[in-house]
Amino acid sequence: MQRAAHTAVCGWSNVVAPAMIRRCLKCRVPLQFSSRAYSVVPTPRDSEEKDMLDRILRVDHAGEYGANRIYAGQMAVLGRSRTGPLIQQMWDQEKKHLQKFNEILAENRVRPTALLPIWNVAGFVLGASTALLGKEGAMACTVAVEESISEHYNSQIRALMEKDPERYTELLQVIKEFRDEEMEHHDTGLEHDAETVPGYWLLKNAIQLGCRAAIYVSERV
Repeated sequence: MQRAAHTAVCGWSNVVAPAMIRRCLKCRVPLQFSSRAYSVVPTPRDSEEKDMLDRILRVDHAGEYGANRIYAGQMAVLGRSRTGPLIQQMWDQEKKHLQKFNEILAENRVRPTALLPIWNVAGFVLGASTALLGKEGAMACTVAVEESISEHYNSQIRALMEKDPERYTELLQVIKEFRDEEMEHHDTGLEHDAETVPGYWLLKNAIQLGCRAAIYVSERV
């Protein structure tokens, strides 16, 4: 009798277990550890919200990319000077910003601006050319660029706060953190004689005009 019961149980297992496995394989339940689950950006509710978020992420990535290239240009000229470690310190923070936006773009399947090849060259040239004016020129460039980026981040913060601060809590946290660090770079530039470079206001206004144009285009292209 025990042998019969054992045979019955084994037979049931051989028939039912494979069937259950096949059924589970057909379920195709989404994995809970997908990369999308870790994004700081909420899943868009509609095409309008997706377009808004895509613009924000695209232009912020472009801004951090351009800032990285500017510091690369400054380091190419002043890397071995006394100002080198200071520039390197700010550049290291910008690298972290860019890495974060690289991750966010990938997580949300947002393409970067098509103008990255232009910003690659333009950023490096701007950084190197202002550094050729000396430490003061490099710091003036830093003040102009970081002020422009900070103001742009502030406009994004206001827009997201007006829409739904709770929905965008994590994205706001990232933007605010980066805004604060950009302002630290701005203040560092002022503390290191940015305003003493000849033609400071003309140089600053020209750079910021270029930054505004780059922001406008990068949001859309």
